[in-house]
Amino acid sequence: MELSRRTFTALAGTAALGLALAGSGGAATGTHEPHDVPTGPPPPPPSADGERHRIGHDRYSLLVDGRRLVLWAGEMHPFRLPSPSLWRDVLQKLRAHGYNAVSVPVPWNHHSPAPGTYDFTGVRDLDLFLTMAAEERLYVVLCPGPHLGSADLDAGGLPGWLTAVGGRARTADPEYLRHVDEWLSAVNRIAVRHLFTAGGGTVLLYRFEDGPGVSLDDPAGRAYLTRLYDRARADRIDVPLFHGDGRFGDRGTRRRAPGVLTGTSGGAADPWGGAVSGGKGYAEIRRTHDAARERREHLAGLADGATAHTVRMAFGGTSWGWLPSPGVYTSYDHGAAIDEGRRPTPKLAALQQLGHLLRTVPDLARLDPAEEVRAEDDRLEVRHLTNPDTGAQVYVLRNDSGEPVSTLLPGSGIDVPVTVGAHDAKLLTGRLDLGRRKLAFCTAQPVLNMTVGRQDITLFAGRGGETAQIALDCDTQPLTSRLDEEPAWSYDRGRLNVVVPLGVGGLSRVLVEGGDSETPMVLLFADDATALRLWPYETPSGSMLVYGPALLRSVTLRGSTAHLVGDLVGETGLEVWAPRGITSVTWNGRPVRTQVSRTGSLLMEGLMPGVPEVRLPALEGWRRRAENPESGAGFDDSAWTVADRTSSHGTTPVPEGGPVLFADDYGFHHGDVWYRGRFENTRGVTSVSLSYSTGTQGLLMAWLDGRPLGTHRMPVPDEETAGRGTWTATASFDVPKKWRERGPHVLSVLVRPMQHDGDERAEGTHKAARGLVSAGFGGASRDVEWRIQGAAAPDRVRGPLNNGGLYGEREGWHLPGFDDREWPAVEFPREERRQGVTWYRTGFRLDVDADVDASVGLTLDDDPERAYRVQIFLNGWNMGQYINDVGPQHTFVLPNGILRTRGANTLALAVLSDGTTPSGPRDVRLTLLGAAQGGIPVEAVDSPGR
Repeated sequence: MELSRRTFTALAGTAALGLALAGSGGAATGTHEPHDVPTGPPPPPPSADGERHRIGHDRYSLLVDGRRLVLWAGEMHPFRLPSPSLWRDVLQKLRAHGYNAVSVPVPWNHHSPAPGTYDFTGVRDLDLFLTMAAEERLYVVLCPGPHLGSADLDAGGLPGWLTAVGGRARTADPEYLRHVDEWLSAVNRIAVRHLFTAGGGTVLLYRFEDGPGVSLDDPAGRAYLTRLYDRARADRIDVPLFHGDGRFGDRGTRRRAPGVLTGTSGGAADPWGGAVSGGKGYAEIRRTHDAARERREHLAGLADGATAHTVRMAFGGTSWGWLPSPGVYTSYDHGAAIDEGRRPTPKLAALQQLGHLLRTVPDLARLDPAEEVRAEDDRLEVRHLTNPDTGAQVYVLRNDSGEPVSTLLPGSGIDVPVTVGAHDAKLLTGRLDLGRRKLAFCTAQPVLNMTVGRQDITLFAGRGGETAQIALDCDTQPLTSRLDEEPAWSYDRGRLNVVVPLGVGGLSRVLVEGGDSETPMVLLFADDATALRLWPYETPSGSMLVYGPALLRSVTLRGSTAHLVGDLVGETGLEVWAPRGITSVTWNGRPVRTQVSRTGSLLMEGLMPGVPEVRLPALEGWRRRAENPESGAGFDDSAWTVADRTSSHGTTPVPEGGPVLFADDYGFHHGDVWYRGRFENTRGVTSVSLSYSTGTQGLLMAWLDGRPLGTHRMPVPDEETAGRGTWTATASFDVPKKWRERGPHVLSVLVRPMQHDGDERAEGTHKAARGLVSAGFGGASRDVEWRIQGAAAPDRVRGPLNNGGLYGEREGWHLPGFDDREWPAVEFPREERRQGVTWYRTGFRLDVDADVDASVGLTLDDDPERAYRVQIFLNGWNMGQYINDVGPQHTFVLPNGILRTRGANTLALAVLSDGTTPSGPRDVRLTLLGAAQGGIPVEAVDSPGR
């Protein structure tokens, strides 16, 4: 968690930095906002409306067109979901679950295969993503780097080619800044069309540079960050700018800025071997970073004054290809509330409830610390805040003990015991206006407060098994009706008291009529699971609330009918509170028979069915072919690059006498790299020593004249080494006496470099060597002439991170349409000992119903003692790397669009084994990760074949 409430004036006497709110064209200007913006309704959901908007701030919150906005952003990585259709699916789920913004990093390496080349097409279409975000009425926090350290990307998102050019990254070095200017301007040309200030889109904030290595407190860091600010302003980016550490202020003023949480953890990244998860993978991360932990962290931030929040990650996705940093494996599920298969998880309840609360209760946008309140049980920490305009009282309760705590809060006005679960937190309110009535206190968190039609609706939620109690101030006794069996109520001395057990019977409803207000009020009570089926939605005719389905995506009002679109998982009913004049409902285009309930809702007669069964085929018809001809003495390498350089831009010293063998210096930045060294005479040579440098879990294989010398691999990281970005080792292999012959010889070496260091501390470590560093011979010295070969030219569709330098990749064995009919047919399991690479290919067809969104994965299982790894190619797309004896990942998500759920697919596996154990695969199968009836239309991702 990063919380910053530093003021801009702390930088007095330095360059003008911070959140620069003064913009062009009369757009954003914090200095011209009213001195005291009162508590009031938030701005309406944003859109690309063509109107000009003003963005400012005071010490409490952002101000949009003079209204207070609490920003509740979920971070997602479009580049980790290489299917543009599915971007909309995730955006709709974010909005439906309470987020009003999406934070979007834009990685330089994903878009730039070479200096001066910037690709924003296909799965890299930033313009399309920003358009979708506006259509889904979400603000955008745009993060173009250039460094994106917290996103766990290869080289921190810096492009591979940057490792082989001059200039020190993340500094004001002119050579580096020349490339940075080109990159940022390429992004800005797109972003400027989507700025909220001009009404072209919903880009509200612009965040740059991420990672601890650059600081405003350092003169060099200030100089660099000033250049980034100036670049953005020169490119007409007039929305507020802020640095990656959350510093937030304006030019030349002394007003304090609101608190910014730039990366409150929604989970954690897990390294190879699972040091963070205990080897159990992201299911364990999600268990430890559960809903209770989400509440503790986010409510702590709110109590500290934060009103601009980013949940990282809201959706993690997949580090396909060679995208990830050395520290993470393929899955980037992150333990997020929306998992890698795009399925909402139970922990989403905490985030949804807080998001809707911040959006619909404006009092929380302006809070001051209030007088101390202490619980009778000191295991409960209490933070007390108040709204200076409305007098609303807010209590953030935190229980760090391992047992539930039930206690009184003297002096709070809450005169009944309050319960907070073990290692949990809770937000309670008092003296809060709910529509036209006053909430005296509550023991369950308010979730939303809205007016629908002619009545007010308020939802309270808590943990199943708890009892919710609320009190409304009522000078005159209202007519109160419980519409479900669970609630109980009483009226005494000007207060209406309602008590409801949560989690019994689903949603509990209480109708309050008359008394102090002529406007009826519906009180709703839900446990977490029930609250995840309640969906507020804003329409041009007013607010709506829908109960029942697994997801509400959109609502369109035409005449007297509300047309609802969403997802179903299990059998469910449907209840709709709608604006006045709406008398009928359709669901996904089909009419729904309803009747009017006592609460004024349209209540479905009967139930809607759940999702139909999804059947997946067995994977059969495999064909096999061994490769690595590069290891043979007679292989023709005449077209390979001669490795004869004597100097390097990298940070790894060039061995005395050279040559440079670092892969990046020869343009090979991602994936496997082959070396072939020719020398005369092995007489007297007793061993070969090969020094090499890789990311986590790199390896090296060597052959002499086609005969295996052996394999060396970097160790599995533990808790202390999981963050190490570069691993170095020297692999020594004995040369058998019978191989020590006169004549020419070929030393063939395959290195899997893995990824580049993320350069978190701005020390240039992303330029550490990848591949071979040097070679030596025991017993004699030899002059070697080296040639090197890595990946072919970048795939024009899949980009520079998809492929490496395996022979099969260069020959297109991973692509659909490749003719493998001459390959021998095989069956799994396979058991063979061979040092090198073996390919397996098969095809399969899916026939998922058109109205079903099925999330499908590929699962690999084998004896964990077997040492081999697999690159997985689906329809030519590199969907990740499986390391059988390291793990912890066994299931790989196959995103729809790349996966043809109604058609033919090509699956290719490149198996790299060290020959020390039998190698598989043993069990390769398709796995259904989840399914929903509904979803969004999915367009096939371009997957060119051979």
